[in-house]
Amino acid sequence: MRYALKTVIGAGVLLSSVTGCLNTPQETDSLKPEQDSIVLPPPEAAEESVVEIIPPLLPEDILLTKEFLYDKYTLEDVYPYQDTTRSFKWEAIRSSLAFVENVQQNPTRWVVMQNYKNQNQYPPLVKKYKYNKARLVSDTLGVSRYQSVPLYAPEDTITPELYGPDGSIAAYLGEEGSFVRVKPLLIEKEWMVPKRYLYELADSVFFSHVIVVDRKDQNIATLEFVERGKWKIRSMNPATTGKHNPPYGQETPLGIFVLQQKKRNMYFWKDGTREIGGYAPYASRFTNGAHIHGVPVNKPATKQIEYSWSLGTTPRSHMCVRNATSHAQFIYDWAPTWSTLVIVLE
Repeated sequence: MRYALKTVIGAGVLLSSVTGCLNTPQETDSLKPEQDSIVLPPPEAAEESVVEIIPPLLPEDILLTKEFLYDKYTLEDVYPYQDTTRSFKWEAIRSSLAFVENVQQNPTRWVVMQNYKNQNQYPPLVKKYKYNKARLVSDTLGVSRYQSVPLYAPEDTITPELYGPDGSIAAYLGEEGSFVRVKPLLIEKEWMVPKRYLYELADSVFFSHVIVVDRKDQNIATLEFVERGKWKIRSMNPATTGKHNPPYGQETPLGIFVLQQKKRNMYFWKDGTREIGGYAPYASRFTNGAHIHGVPVNKPATKQIEYSWSLGTTPRSHMCVRNATSHAQFIYDWAPTWSTLVIVLE
């Protein structure tokens, strides 16, 4: 099992990295592990020192309390949809939150893998590659070359073996020449990554805000850490995720990502052109070109649109996660960059 997340939120979860949701010619607001061993005291000090071993949290240890900060368009835990029902997968969400807390139990120096629009250099070709569903060159796991980070085996830093998705987290294990040894949060083993692809987080960072996007049931929940094992649910809303419709439409990638950037208005091209087609308000970027944003406004219209009938129905976006515009604004204001995680499951 290559991805640890599979054991956290179900077998349907895989990481992927594809092209951006909406190509963005302009931006109005710019951005910018595990240690299981216990160090025991020497024998002569054993009676004077006590090492407290804190057991990892289990999903059933996570207490969720509804205390909304945003209460428009709120969905029930289970709600009707056409001739069936949809729901918020609280068991999977508890598993994810337990995982998030457990990996932060010991002090860890975190880095974020970054290569938005290949700004840090187009990654080299991996040893074995194929074409993914978006018809892009990808590694054997389906992670595309475009906008990703090359992962080299420690014994071979000439040709990478895999690609790490933009926005993924890794534990920093030390520098070795022009490379950094890292342990990604979800990808097994240690890897070497060129320094230019990594953004180091502050030592004091704690991932206290979590946004969970459900690709299958087309909903979104926001949660905030209170204390160990306790989280408050801040909103429960309909959303619309990315649709597989190459070459422009891509599925919203599954996995765990850091919220990296916010744009008050994210302008996008018309498909297949370099002509601005409109904008999406209150956009919060988490991987590649995938943003959480409000209802898109297509030219020649300029006024914000609060809600769309398509929210909570079927995937329709280019890759992003559409929300009611006021809910996107809530996330824009509530979720801090670099200490918010976006978990996409199904």
